[in-house]
Amino acid sequence: MLRPPPQLTVSEWAERHRMLGSRASAEPGPWRTGRTPYLKDVMDALSAVHPARRVVFMKGAQVGATESGNNWLGYIMHHVPAPALAVQPTVELAKRFSRQRIDPLLEETPALRERVAPARARDSGNTMLSKEFPGGILVLTGANSAVGLRSMTARFLFLDEVDAYPGDVAGEGDPIALAEARARTFGWRRKAFLVSTPTIAGRSRIEREYLASDQRRFFVPCPACGEMQWLRFERLLWDKGAPETARYHCTACDHPMQEHDKTAMLGGGEWRATAEGQDPHTIGFHISALYSPVGWLSWAQIARDWEAAQGKPEDIKTFKNTVLGETWQEQGEAPDWERLVERREDFAMGVVPTGALVLTAGVDVQDDRLECDVWGWAEGFSSWLVDHMVIPGSPRDRETWDELAKLLARDWPRQRDDKGSGGAMRIARLCVDTGGRDTAAVYGHLRRLRDPRIAPTKGVDGWNRAQPVQGPTPVDALVDGRKLRRGLKLWTVSVSTWKADLYRRLWLGRGDAEEVPPGWVHLPRGIEAEWVKQLVAEQLRTTKDRRGFARQEWAKLRERNEALDCAVLARAALWLLGADRYGERFWQQLRDQIADAPLRPSELPTAGNVAPPSPPRAELTTPATPPSAHRPRGWLAPRAGWLR
Repeated sequence: MLRPPPQLTVSEWAERHRMLGSRASAEPGPWRTGRTPYLKDVMDALSAVHPARRVVFMKGAQVGATESGNNWLGYIMHHVPAPALAVQPTVELAKRFSRQRIDPLLEETPALRERVAPARARDSGNTMLSKEFPGGILVLTGANSAVGLRSMTARFLFLDEVDAYPGDVAGEGDPIALAEARARTFGWRRKAFLVSTPTIAGRSRIEREYLASDQRRFFVPCPACGEMQWLRFERLLWDKGAPETARYHCTACDHPMQEHDKTAMLGGGEWRATAEGQDPHTIGFHISALYSPVGWLSWAQIARDWEAAQGKPEDIKTFKNTVLGETWQEQGEAPDWERLVERREDFAMGVVPTGALVLTAGVDVQDDRLECDVWGWAEGFSSWLVDHMVIPGSPRDRETWDELAKLLARDWPRQRDDKGSGGAMRIARLCVDTGGRDTAAVYGHLRRLRDPRIAPTKGVDGWNRAQPVQGPTPVDALVDGRKLRRGLKLWTVSVSTWKADLYRRLWLGRGDAEEVPPGWVHLPRGIEAEWVKQLVAEQLRTTKDRRGFARQEWAKLRERNEALDCAVLARAALWLLGADRYGERFWQQLRDQIADAPLRPSELPTAGNVAPPSPPRAELTTPATPPSAHRPRGWLAPRAGWLR
């Protein structure tokens, strides 16, 4: 009774007490650190007796990082009771984490089951976002909740998937800084565990924290020569088209290691620091999915995923982030405008090419005019510049916005395809940039127009946002001298994200292929070189903030950039329509609408002729169909020729 409790490390506690169930693990049963030896030092660094105050873990997906954090939480509840705070990217994810990870942890581990009362018990202190235990409490919250981050003092912080945290929480600052401020009163006894799969170079929080640490990597021995090395993707080689032949080649003797060698390699591995940390109390670990134990993610599957991602920048980015645990370097250098001018194509402005399935537009508000570009879109986010227009006049004048209303009522004829079908299309969604000197006037005129296709927007430069378009947020609008409280809904657009997306598509190459790759940006022959210069008028540059960390921001190469701003707004409009969320269902619905809207041959425009300003209208409507499991009721319902 008088003997003090044993000073266990987290890995020792997990080996002695942790049980894995089928709800949260593919391998139920007692926890075995020997299955993932690389997690031992990570967990032991979280132990109360370890001097580290901050532990950073940058990793690939599905290597056991979250489970090591769960072991730490169980260790706290059972062995070192104290207040703890677990932060997920959003409150909804925190609730899901509570149901899928924390509840099984408590129910399936006998040592914890007796310390936390069942949730059904009266006054148990066991709720969805709060777990009380003798001597402490575990609170779960989202990084998007400023109230949750400042609601308590905590000795231990578990910050999961920090790269998905918002850049600013309700105007109060960085969520990591807000969370760590909760632990300052515990001095040297505090401890924070930062875990995440990385995202974009220069913007990734976990990369920033890892580079400030001692940058430890897991070195494993070669089965043939014993050379210690950390695994690099460049050394994983296989025959083209045969990923099952994937072998890892030793950097010293070039011995081809096979999948079954991994168990012995991981057992003989060790963590080694590769840099001198800026903070002696911060240690960092990095590991990729190449280290996944036998039976999890194989080298052959990694090779198969890499081959499948070729030619698709988005898939390559996902591969680097989730498999290799590395950041993705955006192509921020501006493409040569001369090259874009040379690749203009033979389709007429004012006519929708046959490949385009939907039209969106972006409007950039200037002091003396409105610049408007209309873009057509298809699967894979291939795009066509359909029209470029300038509406002269001050944004304060009513007549200027009346011209914009006429633009929304205009039909754009579709080019006739091989089957003789065509039709006419209207703009489905239009985004207007309201962030100028006449913001109040713009608000009032957009409120007066009351067209649901118009989305008032405000651009922000932040990268670390949960979604590239957020909102809407009600704002006051002044209409005919009368103030309407919360009279307009404003959307916030992350322009940095969409600029990087556009540049990535502009840099696509055709190679020897006859067809252009998905995401290709098609420019008409009639567009002027000045417009093309405006499209690539900015460049992504890396600078350093006040703390010395690298950050990326867009800088102008030319004074005028209206074409770039309009392209960004048109892409945000497509996002608002649901193209990114619904995927193939979205495009199939559009194909069905176009197929059901035939025109007589005399009404169909051809590639060489531009139709008159007001061609006969063909409504793009679909017959009423009963709702089904794959197409929810009301999804993309047709309304007066445009998609709602």
